[in-house]
Amino acid sequence: MLKSCYRSNNLDFTLVKGDCLELLPKLDFQFDMIFADPPYFLSNDGISVQSGKQVSVNKGQWDKSQGFEKDNEFNRQWISLCRDKLKENGTIWISGTYHNIFSVAQMLNELNFRILNCITWAKTNPPPNLSCKFFTHSTEFILWARKNKQITHYYNYELMKEINGGTQMRDLWTLPAIAKWEKTCGKHPTQKPLPLLARIVLASTKENAWVLDPFAGSSTTGVATSLLGRRFLGLDKEETFLEISKNRREEIDDLKIREEYREKIIKYSDKPLQEIWEIQEKSHYYREDLPITE
Repeated sequence: MLKSCYRSNNLDFTLVKGDCLELLPKLDFQFDMIFADPPYFLSNDGISVQSGKQVSVNKGQWDKSQGFEKDNEFNRQWISLCRDKLKENGTIWISGTYHNIFSVAQMLNELNFRILNCITWAKTNPPPNLSCKFFTHSTEFILWARKNKQITHYYNYELMKEINGGTQMRDLWTLPAIAKWEKTCGKHPTQKPLPLLARIVLASTKENAWVLDPFAGSSTTGVATSLLGRRFLGLDKEETFLEISKNRREEIDDLKIREEYREKIIKYSDKPLQEIWEIQEKSHYYREDLPITE
């Protein structure tokens, strides 16, 4: 049985330290949804721009490519383990760029998932291209796939249509990159914006659903699930990132901050604020759901 390094007071947010390749085989539980932001393998000693300054694109040793075959095998391993942890009607979302997304798509097909969509996230505020020799990188991709080709998945069609002004939501999402208010507890080098994860969580889960993030980072997935009345397990190897995750979750125990954050993603909510709080209070009744020791 896994041991948590942090659990929120109402048990809707759990963190476990370690490598997902080692932890997932030890976990006897299945989730409604998985969001994964795996290594993109883009740390190639290049240069980017951040806050108007030149910075290295290197994120860490974990983000360096090990070569085509090893990168493919890594994706095959973790996606296969995640498949075992999905319910039969569960879905997985995986983010990437051209550096890794083709490998991810290949592995999803090899492992018998059904790919539902390839979402293109168009950033409204991308960093400029310094070389001026090719187009500015301004998009990321998010593959959405279901585990079982024969069993239908949950899709909150009506809410997505409402968010999109009354018409069917397309697979092109124009959303900003991470905002300043999302960095109050520290910054992860590949942190995803909360409105993006809020949309993903609401599109594919119901209230009280369990969501897994095998590469939790600073746990934007977990913050979104908590704000929206779902439950979360995050895995990560890095103590620094786990501490940021803990602080972000505890930050929204302050009801004023929680309300402010929910106001920022209010159009991505399927329930009023008071009802979300009531759902989270009830999560005490689900304390035995997740086989984790404290």
